[in-house]
Amino acid sequence: MKKSDRFVLKTGLIALVAGLLGGGIAYGGASLLQSTGVDVAVPTGSNAGGTASTSNLKVNVQSQSEKAYQAVKNSVVSVINLKSTSSDSFDSMLGKSSSKLEANSEGSGVIYKKSGNAAYIVTNNHVVSGASAIQVLLSNGKQLEAKVVGTDSVTDLAVLKINGSMIKSVASFGNSDNIKVGETSLAIGSPLGSAYASSLTQGIISAKKREVPLTGSNGQATGNTATVIQTDTAINPGNSGGPLINLAGQVIGINSMKLASDSEGTSVEGIGFAIPSNEVVNIINQLVKNGKIERPALGIQYVDLTNIAVSQQKSILKLPSSVENGVVVYTVTKNSPAENAGLKKYDVIVELAGKKISSQDEVKNILYSQKLGSTVSVKYYRDGKLKTGNIKLTESTSQLKINQ
Repeated sequence: MKKSDRFVLKTGLIALVAGLLGGGIAYGGASLLQSTGVDVAVPTGSNAGGTASTSNLKVNVQSQSEKAYQAVKNSVVSVINLKSTSSDSFDSMLGKSSSKLEANSEGSGVIYKKSGNAAYIVTNNHVVSGASAIQVLLSNGKQLEAKVVGTDSVTDLAVLKINGSMIKSVASFGNSDNIKVGETSLAIGSPLGSAYASSLTQGIISAKKREVPLTGSNGQATGNTATVIQTDTAINPGNSGGPLINLAGQVIGINSMKLASDSEGTSVEGIGFAIPSNEVVNIINQLVKNGKIERPALGIQYVDLTNIAVSQQKSILKLPSSVENGVVVYTVTKNSPAENAGLKKYDVIVELAGKKISSQDEVKNILYSQKLGSTVSVKYYRDGKLKTGNIKLTESTSQLKINQ
C-alpha cells in the first residue's frame, strides 16, 4: 500500500471512530436526561439576557518592537514607478497625440536625510528602474513628486530627492557589523503596494553575511554576488527598498529580495535578504556626490579556468597540475591597467589584491571593493611559471567597455 493510501485510510478510520463516539455520547446523554426528567427545551421569552459588553481594563502591551516601529514608521514611504502610456485608438482617430502616466509598479523607501528644503530617500534600483516619473506616498497620505539623484544596478540601490517641507521624521542608520544572528529584526514597507503601506513584520537575523548571486532585470545571472543580511522577517513584493531595522529603531539594512523557491522549484519560506547598512551608506554617499558609482576595471576579457579542457591547460597554458582555479586572460585592451602591468593573452590570474581567485565572479567582487586609482597586487602564471606584479587601477568600468 502506498504511503498516501495509508494516510487516507488512517484518516478515514479516525473520522469513523470519532463519528461513532460522538453519536454514542449524544445518544447516551439524551437518554440519561430524559430518564431523570430534566427539561432540555430551548427557553422562550425575551433575549435581553444575551447581550455582551467590553471590559474597561487597559493592558499595557507596549514592547520594544512597537517603540522601534513608532520611531521609524513616519520616515518610510511607498515609491510608485510611473510609466508613460500612448494615447488610445479613439484619440488617434481624432488626430490627437498624447500620453499619460500610469502606475507600473510599487516599492518602498526610507527617508534618511533632510537638508534645507530637500529630503533624500534610499530605495532599490529595481524599484525605480525604467520609470518615466516617480511619485512618493508619505506615511500621512500626501503624495509628492520625486527625482532620481543616482542609481547603482550592481548593489541595487538608488537615491531619490523630494521636497522636504512636509518631512518631520528621518531614519538613522545603525552599524550592520554589530548585528548578531538571532537578533530580532523588523521590516517596514508596502507589501503588495501602497494599499498596505506601513506594514510591519518581525523575525530574526538568520545570517550576517550571506553570499548570494545577483540577477539582472531579465532574470539572468550578472556574474556578480552580493554580501547581504539574511532574515526570516517577512519580505514580500512591495517591501523592496524599505528598511530592515533593529529594536533600537535603527536601519540596519535595505530590503532587496527574497528566495521563494530553489533551483528545483521547491517552495521555501522565511529567506529574505537586505543590503547591509554600512554598504548602503557608502553607496548612497557616492550617488549623492557623483550620481553614479565609478568602479575600477582591469581592461581584460577572461574565462574561468575550469571551463578550459585539462588537455589545453597543459598544452597551451602549460599550467602545473597543482593549479586548479583562476581566470584565463583572453584579450587585453590597449593602454588599459592590465596591459600597463604587463598582462598578456593566456596569462592565468590566480590571485588579485591578496585574495585567491576560485571563480571568475570573484574578480569583479575584488575589483568592486577597490577604489579608482588604487594599486593592487596580482599573481599569475605565464608559460607555467608563477609571476607577480602590481596593477594601477586608473580606468573605470564606464571607460573600458569590456568584461573587466
